Amino acid sequence: MIDSHIHLRWPNDLENLDMLRQSIGAQNLGVVSVIGKGDINDNPALYAAKAAYPDELYIFPALDHAAHFSGGKLSTPTMARQIDEMVAIGADGLKLIESKPTHRRLVDIPIDSDHYEEMFARLEEIGLPIVWHVADPEEFWYPELTPSWASGRGWGYDRTWPSKESFYAEVDSVLRRHPKLKVIFAHFYFLSADLASAAQLLDSYEGVCLDLAPGIEMFYNMSKDPDAARDFFVKYSHRIVFGTDIEAGSSEQEAVIRAGIVTRWLETEDEYRVPEDADYTLGPPEDGIMRGIRLPKDSLANIYINNFERLAGPQPKPLNAELALEQSHRILEEIEAIEGDSEAASDSIKRLEAVVKK
Repeated sequence: MIDSHIHLRWPNDLENLDMLRQSIGAQNLGVVSVIGKGDINDNPALYAAKAAYPDELYIFPALDHAAHFSGGKLSTPTMARQIDEMVAIGADGLKLIESKPTHRRLVDIPIDSDHYEEMFARLEEIGLPIVWHVADPEEFWYPELTPSWASGRGWGYDRTWPSKESFYAEVDSVLRRHPKLKVIFAHFYFLSADLASAAQLLDSYEGVCLDLAPGIEMFYNMSKDPDAARDFFVKYSHRIVFGTDIEAGSSEQEAVIRAGIVTRWLETEDEYRVPEDADYTLGPPEDGIMRGIRLPKDSLANIYINNFERLAGPQPKPLNAELALEQSHRILEEIEAIEGDSEAASDSIKRLEAVVKK
């Protein structure tokens, strides 16, 4: 099993992350970075992670928007140059979260604008895969339907926010211009309630896959008609990727529950609810029932292993620790220039320096 969607911010969570990997039964993890206004991104922690566990971890760094966050006071490499730097360091792909509403407000630039065009052209040219978060669950745009755990994190959107459809329109514009992009759309592209649109997307773009990282609404939606969901998953088993969205600092119990919700749905015909000890982003047990779809073994093999390896390679790319350290120092300097939170980057650099000295 490869869990394609794991988050890491603090390098001190690395040993816990490897324990979680073993506890959920994963041979490899895909660790993704997230942009932030106060800390630029999680890339230094990802580089430290690959330095510590080079055979187990694939990494998907994020873009550096320090020029935008500083109001133009700082300069950063072009988007295409940043991709080349990631590849030279040993990245296995790119993480984009700029199309999530909250992060769109951090970098208020449409993803299909000229600002990103050279980057997408470069990604298509070299075949580097993208783990891409686009929009959010549909109910987040309806206050009466937004779960309290989501609204409490600011994930509730009124008319002052871009619509879900506008994000899809931008992404469709990118895909039409770059139809050979390799993309894993996180959280099933939030199309679990509309399998016809999901099928149309997969039929239109051969490089697109969907991951299963919950969004617990995904399993509630598809459990309404398990037969239809099973038919979809069998037909498109070569286009679906296993993921959990586990945080590296999670408890073992939380991680096992989160992974088990997904694997149980894929492997059995059980009816079950979210366990009471699940992390809060999965909601309370009374929210809904999941009904498993019991996929055949060849479909499971595609979802658990084959599809991710086809996109990212059969093993993680080697890390160039010297280049990783160089970029991490740049990010640290950017964080300090905007008076952000530099603790995670500083700790990551210490770990990388120890590797380089060896």
